[in-house]
Amino acid sequence: MEEGLTFEATVLDAGKVVATAVVPLQEQFDRWSDITPRETGTVSLAVPNARLWSPEDPYLYDLVLCLRRGDETVDEVKTYFGMRKVHVADGQFFLNNRRYYQRLVLDQGYWAEGLYTAPSAESIRRDVELIKAMGFNGVRKHQKIEDPYFYYYCDKLGLLVWSEMPAAYEFSEEGARSVMYEWQAAVRRDRNHPCIVAWVPLNESWGVDVLNERTCPRAEAHLMALYYATHALDGTRPVISNDGWHQVRTDIVTIHEYTQDADDLAARLRRFLEDSHYVAFSHDRPVLLPGYEVDGAAILLTEFGGTKVEAPEVDGWGYGQAAKDYEEMAQRLRALVDAVLSVPRIQGFCYTQLTDVQQEVNGLLTIDRRPKLPLDLLRSIFARWV
Repeated sequence: MEEGLTFEATVLDAGKVVATAVVPLQEQFDRWSDITPRETGTVSLAVPNARLWSPEDPYLYDLVLCLRRGDETVDEVKTYFGMRKVHVADGQFFLNNRRYYQRLVLDQGYWAEGLYTAPSAESIRRDVELIKAMGFNGVRKHQKIEDPYFYYYCDKLGLLVWSEMPAAYEFSEEGARSVMYEWQAAVRRDRNHPCIVAWVPLNESWGVDVLNERTCPRAEAHLMALYYATHALDGTRPVISNDGWHQVRTDIVTIHEYTQDADDLAARLRRFLEDSHYVAFSHDRPVLLPGYEVDGAAILLTEFGGTKVEAPEVDGWGYGQAAKDYEEMAQRLRALVDAVLSVPRIQGFCYTQLTDVQQEVNGLLTIDRRPKLPLDLLRSIFARWV
C-alpha cells in the first residue's frame, strides 16, 4: 500500500458539502509499467433528503473526485449527477416510483449546415428548449449516438432521452460483432446521464430483417444478446430489444403505426391489446415474435403521425394523405393524440418527428428550426396525459 494515497468523493448542493467519502487506494501503475492488472472498487455516498431529478425539476448535484497523496492533490475532476430512478412494473413506466406518462418526439438530429454536426453547443440547447416548449417531456434520439452536449442540456434543462443505436444495413456475423462492440461503447460512455431512461439497441429490424421470414435463428439470438448485454452494463434502465416490431425479450413493448385516421389508430391499438400476437398494424409485421409475451412490460406507441402539409413551399414526403393546410395539420395532430390518450393501457407516445430531414418534410419544425405551428398550439396538443 502506498502511504497516503487516497481517493476522495465530495457531493455539493448549491456549494454546500452534503456528503463525502475517503478510501485508501493501491497504486497499480507507475511511469515504467502499465501491465499490472487493474483492481476496481466502489465508493458509496448517501445524499440526505435527496432532491430527485425529473423533467419538471431537473435538479443536479455537483461532484468533486480527488486523488491525493498525503496532502498533495495528484488529480481532480469536477462533474455533476442527478438522483432519480426509472423502472417498469405491472405494465407501467415509473419515474422516481411514480407512474409517468412519456410524451416523446422522434429526433434524428440533422442540421442544414452540418448534417449530423450541430453548428454550436448553443444550437443544441435551443433544440432542447424547443422540444420542451412544444409540450414534450422526452425525446427518442433516432439512429444517432448524439454529441455529449445534447445529453448535458437534457440533464440540465430536464428532458427524458431514449438512446438508440444506428443500424447495420443487413445481418451478418461481422455486422453483429460491430453492433455489439459499438453499442456497448455507447452505453458505457453515456450511462451516467440522468436524462437517459431507455436503451434501444435496434429499430424496426434494421440489420436483422431476415426475422420477417424467420429463416435466421442467429438474428433472433443477436437481439437477445443485445438485450442481456445492455442489462449487464446497466441494470438501472429498461431495454427495448427491437423498437417497432419483431420484439423478443423487452422491457417496453413498442408500436409503430402511421395511419392518419384517428379512429383507425385507436381501433388498431385496442385490437393489439386484445391479442398481442395479432398483426394489428399497417406494416403487417408482428410486434412480438412467436414465443414472446407482453408479460409485465409497458406498452408505448413510439412512432406515429408523420403528417405533412400540401403547400407550394413544401417539396418532399410525409405519411399518408397530406393535410391541405396547417390548420388541418393541427386538427389531425390533436385527433391522433386524442386517439392514443383514449387507450389507457398505452403508457406514452413518440410523435414523428421534430424537424424536416432532407426529403422528409413531416417535421413540426423546418430543418432550420422554424415552427410550422405556434408553439403554444403545439403545447396544447402534446402536453396532455392520462
